[in-house]
Amino acid sequence: MTTTPLRLGISRCLLGDEVRFDGGHKRDSFLTDVFGRYVEWVPVCPEVEAGLGTPREAMRLVGDPQNPRLVTIKSGTDHTRALETLTTNRIAQLMELDLSGYVFKKGSPSCGIERVRLYNEHGIPNRNGVGLFARAFMEEFPLIPVEEEGRLCEPTLRENFIERVFCYRRWQDLVQSGVTRRALVQFHTIHKYLLLAHSPQQYELLGRLVGQAERHRPKEFAHRYGELFMKALAVKATVRKHVNVLQHILGYFKERLGAHEKAELLGVIGDYHQELTPLVVPLTLIKHYVKIFDVGYIHDQIYLNPHPKELMLRNHV
Repeated sequence: MTTTPLRLGISRCLLGDEVRFDGGHKRDSFLTDVFGRYVEWVPVCPEVEAGLGTPREAMRLVGDPQNPRLVTIKSGTDHTRALETLTTNRIAQLMELDLSGYVFKKGSPSCGIERVRLYNEHGIPNRNGVGLFARAFMEEFPLIPVEEEGRLCEPTLRENFIERVFCYRRWQDLVQSGVTRRALVQFHTIHKYLLLAHSPQQYELLGRLVGQAERHRPKEFAHRYGELFMKALAVKATVRKHVNVLQHILGYFKERLGAHEKAELLGVIGDYHQELTPLVVPLTLIKHYVKIFDVGYIHDQIYLNPHPKELMLRNHV
């Protein structure tokens, strides 16, 4: 899948560490027992690392959404500076670890990435907040895939996040090996159908960019491509877009199929289109024919195997 290990940041409580304000944890069995077999976790708890202790008084975000303060609920103690100092130092450390993704704790005033409760001067909450540490991390590493553990319970979001993690790792490997125009064109070629399944618009834009590779310096070209590549993959793949990709792939060997085989394949694609079967069903049959007919271009497409099959992510989308 990749040439180097996947290293992901994670909120420590999700691994079962008792670091929450109440002395408890929020262990996530999928992250620890399933995805954890493919990942080297880098655990972080900003509040504990800032010296706030466990257990500790519960805190919340207050004030300006763009510049909130982290204040304890009962005593009103302001811990903003302690969190900001820790955040600056911790992010500098994380820069050295070459992360491929990050899983944050949902709703946390330090780690939530969206819809965190933010209180105004009258004590009235809204859902406009972003955790202090999470905000700084996303600003520093805008291309790294991030997600909250709560959203990973939804199969499509889970599959998309893990797919992006593996894609970003491959992109990192390419950049670290020294980007050439030829290598980048090859990288784009094997990701074409995966990009098409997410965003036909970005797929076309990236195709035009690659077609103009000779007009750009390799470093500038790679930077622009990386931004657009990760932006495209962040767009949600849908059943309709997957069906479009499956039909494109079918075109490479439909003339080699007999009437019965063609009807069978079209039938399973149709069943998937009607959401009667998961994506793994038409993909399994397509991979069977790709192997039989030795269609090299399709065989090399990341779309067919974007993450380890043992995760069974496409059994549920």
